[in-house]
Amino acid sequence: MTRLIPVADRIIRARALIQTAREVPIPEDGGKYEFSYIATVKDYLRQARDMIKFIPQSAGASAEIKAEAALIFKEIEQADKEILH
Repeated sequence: MTRLIPVADRIIRARALIQTAREVPIPEDGGKYEFSYIATVKDYLRQARDMIKFIPQSAGASAEIKAEAALIFKEIEQADKEILH
């Protein structure tokens, strides 16, 4: 049985995953267009998105938490643009 992660911890973990995606070293031989680099960054950002994707639909989450989740979604999109484009 899976363990439930509290909403506050999900937000903290999502932000940590975004930071980890930013810190992935760019390979010297292929640059930022190397497939494994792109896949690694996308995977971290997907994990961050999956961590918070159900918070906005959650009945138990406050309006502040839902707004913070929406802000994290924007951070994920921004990180994707900054890192890969």
